Amino acid sequence: MKTTMAVIFVLLGLVVAGGGIWLANLGGSLYYIVAGVGLLATGLLLFANRPVSLLVYALVIAGSLAWAIYEVGFDWWQLAPRGGLLIVLGLLLLMPWVLRPLARKGGRLWIGSALTLAAAIIASAAVAVYSMTIDVHEITGTVPEAEASTLPPSEATVPPAEWHAYGRTPGGSHYSPLTAITPANVGGLQKVWEYHTGDVRVEGDPEETTYEVTPTLVDGLLYLCTAHQIAIALDPLTGREVWRYDPQVGVNKQRQHQTCRGLSYVVVEGAAADSNCASRVLLPTADARLIALDAKTGTVCTGFGDNGVVNLALNMPNFYPGSYYSTSPPVVAGGLVIVGGAVNDNVSTTEPSGVIRAYRADTGELVWNFDSGNPDETAPISAVQPYVGNSPNAWSLLSVDEQLGMVYAPMGNAPPDQYGGDRTPETERFSSSVTALDLRTGQVRWVFQAVHHDLWDMDTPSQPQLVDLVRDGETVPALVQATKQGDIYVLDRRTGEPLLPVTEEPAPQGAVEGDFTAPTQPTSALSFKPEPLREKDMWGATPVDQLYCRIRFRSLNYEGRYTPPSTKGSIVYPGNFGTFNWGGVAVDPVRQIVFANPVYLAFIVKLIPREDDTTSYVSEGEPGFNENFGAPFAAMMRPFWSPIGLPCQAPPWGFVAAADLNTGEVIWKRRNGTVRDLSPLPLPFEMGVPAIGGPIVTAGGVAFHSGTLDYFVRAFDVSNGRELWRDRLPAGGQATPMTFQGSDGRQYVVVVAGGHGSTGTAAGDAIIAYALPSN
Repeated sequence: MKTTMAVIFVLLGLVVAGGGIWLANLGGSLYYIVAGVGLLATGLLLFANRPVSLLVYALVIAGSLAWAIYEVGFDWWQLAPRGGLLIVLGLLLLMPWVLRPLARKGGRLWIGSALTLAAAIIASAAVAVYSMTIDVHEITGTVPEAEASTLPPSEATVPPAEWHAYGRTPGGSHYSPLTAITPANVGGLQKVWEYHTGDVRVEGDPEETTYEVTPTLVDGLLYLCTAHQIAIALDPLTGREVWRYDPQVGVNKQRQHQTCRGLSYVVVEGAAADSNCASRVLLPTADARLIALDAKTGTVCTGFGDNGVVNLALNMPNFYPGSYYSTSPPVVAGGLVIVGGAVNDNVSTTEPSGVIRAYRADTGELVWNFDSGNPDETAPISAVQPYVGNSPNAWSLLSVDEQLGMVYAPMGNAPPDQYGGDRTPETERFSSSVTALDLRTGQVRWVFQAVHHDLWDMDTPSQPQLVDLVRDGETVPALVQATKQGDIYVLDRRTGEPLLPVTEEPAPQGAVEGDFTAPTQPTSALSFKPEPLREKDMWGATPVDQLYCRIRFRSLNYEGRYTPPSTKGSIVYPGNFGTFNWGGVAVDPVRQIVFANPVYLAFIVKLIPREDDTTSYVSEGEPGFNENFGAPFAAMMRPFWSPIGLPCQAPPWGFVAAADLNTGEVIWKRRNGTVRDLSPLPLPFEMGVPAIGGPIVTAGGVAFHSGTLDYFVRAFDVSNGRELWRDRLPAGGQATPMTFQGSDGRQYVVVVAGGHGSTGTAAGDAIIAYALPSN
């Protein structure tokens, strides 16, 4: 056994020392050379049966402990990979089968060496135990009591008991005025019913086949859609299916995304020609249709569009099946239905248009079209005229302020995302922005750009959220915009002017030939942007894979946020997964705070020069995602992971947090989620894991979130972030929950657990409702 231990130390020493030399040549830490030599010496001395081997290894452990504390302080999850393996090996050296041979050869010397090694192990264990008792990443605080108790006008457009749109109101706050569920009683929530849609992933679906739907509750029915756009109405008290409509979108791998985030509800006036459809739900589909259904029966409203259908592919340039679709529900206001759409990212430079269109809610007649490639011409386009191809699109959720007469669109980028040398002035103006349009005409009212000359796929990903802020006794109509890069902008929604300071900060330079980088990038005073990565932030399960990640870190381009893509390979942090994505944040209009779940994952982007417009460099076959046909470069993109599939950056990777919308101050922040469903063993370590899907907050002081990559729905105390309740889900819950009050007087919380293809969470088809016991 001693010989086996000696072999292990020699091999480990050679690997660590060799990797340490490589790292040092890249300008990295010298620790691994010293540690590798110490490990190698320990092994060689064990072969020679020398008791001093224990003393040498004690020095390795003690030195490693001092180095670890110097680098990362008392951060348990940073200390663990630096010392865990070393301590285990040290304990094995103290086993009788190692000590007995050393005792026979070394007289009494082995006793002192063994005691020194034991002392080093005990010291390391003491540091480990102490670090478990603190959380160096946590921010503690308490949200002040709300000064107002009445519901603000921006929230009063929807009855308190109901949830009419994706974010409850057309302004998308994710806030419910219900108060029955409180921090004191939320622990008593019980599952009331569970409904299964029957719609699951099938052969031929794209990788990102996902359940991202947030149900809506209007006039006694709960409405939802599935990944394949099956529209369903349920009895909200029992989960019993009332009606179902299947648009038969079929399977098409050309679609980059196969999802449906929700349905829209509208009541139309004067529907004499289609009287059965006075109240309607509007269903966007993956095959570029907008379908109107009777809200009570699910039958098609034949007076809308062409026999109930508006063809969103009309006038669309470069259209082919699967190239254009709408994943988000349209916004409804003033008798209009306004719909955006998504195009496939990074396939080519000749993709469909990102046009936003407004239709009459009663007839489906086109009223205006805003094409960011031709922004001044918003009158309805002629039957033979095409929109501008490859223009920035609004794939996420729009919001509307009917009183101000404005629609707010979160804009994406023009493909390709990672190369911008050929972009038009219109693309440069609207990409990665919030764009306010006139509700009646579609004309541009103002534009606020969150990223200049975006080369990182930092689309403005989430619904602009409308809230009325109280400042110096005056009510100010505001807009809150969460972004992938971690900034949350608070703007005056009348003008687009910042209500919290926005500063332009110098940005890294060095774009590839033919492109450029913006000299500065905006940063909000309210920001969850990550601290820049450093070598010491590299992580792994052991010192070996941590060393690998350090070498990779030093080998890639990285100068902080907005490091441009390169042919060498660049670290993009936060990556295009986003600090925030389509789920956005929750805005509490009474407490005047934002409840957020920021995520931190680094990605690697490498540009590959293209020699022609047909060869596949980074994909196999159709549809050729990230090939960027027509551009000078294809793009290889992947998470910044170690060889064993762990993030190279240290945890936490996900938090819940609250911030003051008037000051930008982060009030509290806590890690969120376990690695139970991310590790080979179901270990419930509270590391803080990535999440996709937004939170909701309630007037009762409870927030709900289900988007973490472990399969739980959780309830949090809004005042301090403390987790109050959780329940296990049958699949990934990467959707935004909702809440309503039933006709029985109880407050219900509804969670969708269908999984998310691109995150690897388990697929499912469950819709689950919770409530407090009826007594």
